[in-house]
Amino acid sequence: MSDGAAAILVAKQPRINWTYLWGVAAVAVALIVAVNSESHWLLNFFHVITGVLWTGIDLFMGFIIGPILRSLDISTRREIITRLVPRMLFLMPTLAIATSVAGIELAGRAGYMAIDWPEYGWVLAALVIVTVLTVQGLGILLPINVIVFLQLREPEPDLARIGRLMRIYFLTVASQGIMQLAIILVMARFVTGL
Repeated sequence: MSDGAAAILVAKQPRINWTYLWGVAAVAVALIVAVNSESHWLLNFFHVITGVLWTGIDLFMGFIIGPILRSLDISTRREIITRLVPRMLFLMPTLAIATSVAGIELAGRAGYMAIDWPEYGWVLAALVIVTVLTVQGLGILLPINVIVFLQLREPEPDLARIGRLMRIYFLTVASQGIMQLAIILVMARFVTGL
C-alpha cells in the first residue's frame, strides 16, 4: 500500500468523537443533583442505575464481546474496535466514577461509615472492590484501550504489541468480572441490612 493510500485509510477511520462529552456532562449534572438532593430515593436510584449499567456493560464486554473479538480476523477486529473504543472511553469511566461517588454518599447518609466491626467489614469490602475496579479501569484498561485504538488507526499496526496488550486487557477484564459479581454480593447484603 502506498503512503498516500495509507494516509487516506487512516483519515477515514473513526476518531474520538468529543461530542460524547455532552453525555459525560449530563451524568455529572445528574450526579450533582442526586448528591445535593434531600431525596434518598433519587440518590439510591442514581447509584443503582449507574451501577447496573457499569456492571452490566463490564460483564457483557468481558464475557460476550471479548471472546467474540478474539475469534475474529484482524481486519474485522480492527473495524469493531475503532468504532467501539471511542464510545467506551467516555462511557465506562463516567459510570464507574458516578456509581462510586453516589455509593459513598449513600453509605455516609445511611451511617455505614460509622458502624462497628464486624458489620464495617462489608463497607470495607465494598470500598476495596470499588477501588480495585476503578484503579484497574482507569490505570490499566483505559490506557490499553487508547494505545490499541491508536495502533489500529496506523496503516501498519504493531500486531505483536497489540497482542501483548490484549492479553493483559483480557486478564484484567476477567478479574473485573469476578469483582463485579463480588460487589453485587456485597450490595445485596447492604440492601437486606447489615
